Amino acid sequence: MNFLRGVMGGQSAGPQHTEAETIQKLCDRVASSTLLDDRRNAVRALKSLSKKYRLEVGIQAMEHLIHVLQTDRSDSEIIGYALDTLYNIISNDEEEEVEENSTRQSEDLGSQFTEIFIKQQENVTLLLSLLEEFDFHVRWPGVKLLTSLLKQLGPQVQQIILVSPMGVSRLMDLLADSREVIRNDGVLLLQALTRSNGAIQKIVAFENAFERLLDIITEEGNSDGGIVVEDCLILLQNLLKNNNSNQNFFKEGSYIQRMKPWFEVGDENSGWSAQKVTNLHLMLQLVRVLVSPNNPPGATSSCQKAMFQCGLLQQLCTILMATGVPADILTETINTVSEVIRGCQVNQDYFASVNAPSNPPRPAIVVLLMSMVNERQPFVLRCAVLYCFQCFLYKNQKGQGEIVSTLLPSTIDATGNTVSAGQLLCGGLFSTDSLSNWCAAVALAHALQENATQKEQLLRVQLATSIGNPPVSLLQQCTNILSQGDKINRRGSKIQTRVGLLMLLCTWLSNCPIAVTHFLHNSANVPFLTGQIAENLGEEEQLVQGLCALLLGISIYFNDNSLETYMKEKLKQLIEKRIGKENFIEKLGFISKHELYSRASQKPQPNFPSPEYMIFDHEFTKLVKELEGVITKAIYKSSEEDKKEEEVKKTLEQHDSIVTHYKNMIREQDLQLEELKQQISTLKCQNEQLQTAVTQQVSQIQQHKDQYNLLKVQLGKDSQHQGPYSDGAQMNGVQPEEISRLREEIEELKSNRELLQSQLAEKDSLIENLKSSQPSPGTNELSSATAGDSEQIAELKQELATLKSQLNSQSVEITKLQTEKQELLQKTEAFAKSAPVPGESDTVIATKTTDVEGRLSALLQETKELKNEIKALSEERTAIKEQLDSSNSTIAILQNEKNKLEVDITDSKKEQDDLLVLLADQDQKIFSLKNKLKELGHPVEEEDELESGDQDDEDDEDEDDGKEQGHI
Repeated sequence: MNFLRGVMGGQSAGPQHTEAETIQKLCDRVASSTLLDDRRNAVRALKSLSKKYRLEVGIQAMEHLIHVLQTDRSDSEIIGYALDTLYNIISNDEEEEVEENSTRQSEDLGSQFTEIFIKQQENVTLLLSLLEEFDFHVRWPGVKLLTSLLKQLGPQVQQIILVSPMGVSRLMDLLADSREVIRNDGVLLLQALTRSNGAIQKIVAFENAFERLLDIITEEGNSDGGIVVEDCLILLQNLLKNNNSNQNFFKEGSYIQRMKPWFEVGDENSGWSAQKVTNLHLMLQLVRVLVSPNNPPGATSSCQKAMFQCGLLQQLCTILMATGVPADILTETINTVSEVIRGCQVNQDYFASVNAPSNPPRPAIVVLLMSMVNERQPFVLRCAVLYCFQCFLYKNQKGQGEIVSTLLPSTIDATGNTVSAGQLLCGGLFSTDSLSNWCAAVALAHALQENATQKEQLLRVQLATSIGNPPVSLLQQCTNILSQGDKINRRGSKIQTRVGLLMLLCTWLSNCPIAVTHFLHNSANVPFLTGQIAENLGEEEQLVQGLCALLLGISIYFNDNSLETYMKEKLKQLIEKRIGKENFIEKLGFISKHELYSRASQKPQPNFPSPEYMIFDHEFTKLVKELEGVITKAIYKSSEEDKKEEEVKKTLEQHDSIVTHYKNMIREQDLQLEELKQQISTLKCQNEQLQTAVTQQVSQIQQHKDQYNLLKVQLGKDSQHQGPYSDGAQMNGVQPEEISRLREEIEELKSNRELLQSQLAEKDSLIENLKSSQPSPGTNELSSATAGDSEQIAELKQELATLKSQLNSQSVEITKLQTEKQELLQKTEAFAKSAPVPGESDTVIATKTTDVEGRLSALLQETKELKNEIKALSEERTAIKEQLDSSNSTIAILQNEKNKLEVDITDSKKEQDDLLVLLADQDQKIFSLKNKLKELGHPVEEEDELESGDQDDEDDEDEDDGKEQGHI
């Protein structure tokens, strides 16, 4: 309160007392007046004074205004005035016209009033309850007041809303308001509410905020929309940035797919308004939030895959290659594409296949590299292209190989019609622009990152320096430029060129002894490095000295002692004599102590305010952190320790070789086990097939047995009842056919038995092969692993033995059938021989045959006639059925008509009864009138006759009606 009075002291005394008295009177009216109109007018007057006399109204009226909110909720008008007055007191929005020296004072004034208001948490809860009112004059000022409170003291108000029951849910209803003013201000309110509060961000996200915001963006026209789209995008960023839970919810809700239409902007040269540029910039930033390198790798990878599958990456590449796109949008698009493809092999492969719409088409990577090494391009654009190239090569050994291969002699285009990525990098590495040197060196270093194969391949690159001179290796050319020192002619920072080349050499030589050997093979390199480190130079050259010390340390640590003149021990002795170990370690520490080192180590993106700050690369800082300690240890190690370390390395290598040997053995044994398991499974299948075949054969044999027994019984009965001639006739007529069929079936059984025996022989040979292919007892691992398989093979042997026994029993039964067949044949021959007179028997057989044929023809004729009769009966049945159906339908129609007629009859009867009642009433009236006439003395005879005539007519009509009813 003292603070507020101090602020008031700055105003003039006269008007102050007058206005203070007026405000005091208005406050008294608000507090004491019993009429609602009086209180409403007083609050409206306070509202009009609150902008100009903010301090006085805030001091005297705030408590009364809060009381109005509590007690007069039934009157929306007074509530609206009270909310507007509180907003004018607390908000700093109207202070733009105030002089600069009082701006800070007014901000303090707003925070003070906010603190007074939220001191009682019930006030914020009351304000939240007022937001449920649909009345525009209550809801809109309430939204503005709560937004102002959040801007003044955000964390405190957020905490009150968070603990309030359904507090956040009430605010989410504002997005569904049909009035755009309230909806738009609701978006601003949620922006302030969700800022830097993860708990509220999660609640808002799970209250279906993503769906509502994306719907608003679509309704407003996506990137072509107004400032409402911008506000929605800022709110989406608040909800998603550094919030893994919301990012996962956004991805699983398939909301990434709804972002694709945002970037369908085409390649028009016009139509890029300032608001559209802002909207598209925020949309690209929102994509980057989902695939940021700071997110967990799993979440980033899943979002990257989703963006490729829904076509979002393809749409971004279309913008990337389009014409007429503003420079800042193009730069942000390159950065966005970079992070969408970073570390994702599928996306990197797609980006490698993108071509620019030129004639002839060129890969997008080549077009981007042309911008990077072009010094006339904007600095931020060149940084974005470098970041894109780094992300393309990040964990992408395939892409690294493709870039390095463009530098090798076998792949270079001799005609020079096309420019490759490798040629552009070499051109930038040796150009006269220091920034191009640095960018090309860093880009080439990323092509070698964690890839020993490409480091060795790059040693094959040869450069033609001038006509007539022999070609020089790329490694040698880099060291030649370094050795020139300050004499090199470059536009920009000369240190930048040297730092870039030193970072390239350090990356190239690390973890590659062959490259170290090539570097040391040039006798001028080591003296140059020791000379650079030993000199006492200024602060600018200290960084170069530190990088030279790092390069020399790498040459020692990764040295395989293949060169006698530059073995590890001799290089250490050279350092101790020329430089000193302590001095060497001190110079090595200059790298990590540099002010720009820590800045570059924070983020992968090369984001520099100006070219002078472009010194370190993010991946190189990781390499320095990894090698600084091991190089320090290697310098201080003695020769004996080196020998011990070499011995330990050799033993470790031997151990590794033994481990790899055993791994290969285990892998081979696993393959053998898999083969054996496959063979066992095939044997099981074949065994099951054989078992099914055996069961089928057994059932067939049983059927043949039954048929054979039936035939024997029939033959016995015929031989008992008929004489020898009839037996002979049956043997010559029917029995030979049955015998031939039995012969065929016996032949089939024989062939099946031979087939089964051949299959059994194959299985026996396969089992013998498996036995012979089992490993020797010396290999304990394989014998223990195949123990279970041998048991399964033994079980298969037992099953095969049972199959053999079944086949043997079948063969015995087949032989029995063959013997019985032979006996039948002998009987037929005996019957044929026992016939007394051949002529007579032939005649008898012929006569009987004709009789049988006649009977058969008669039976066939009868069956044919019966079939015809059955056919005719079925046709008659269908016709009768059709007639029955038609008669049923006519009966149903007649029944309906009958029901209608009955209803009509009942209606007519009711009408007749009503008419009879009316006639009776009329007769009664006529009779009473006649009596009156008689009493008056009027004659009524003729009328009586008329009445009798009328009565006769009525009787006739009644008879006619009765006849009609009877007819009906």
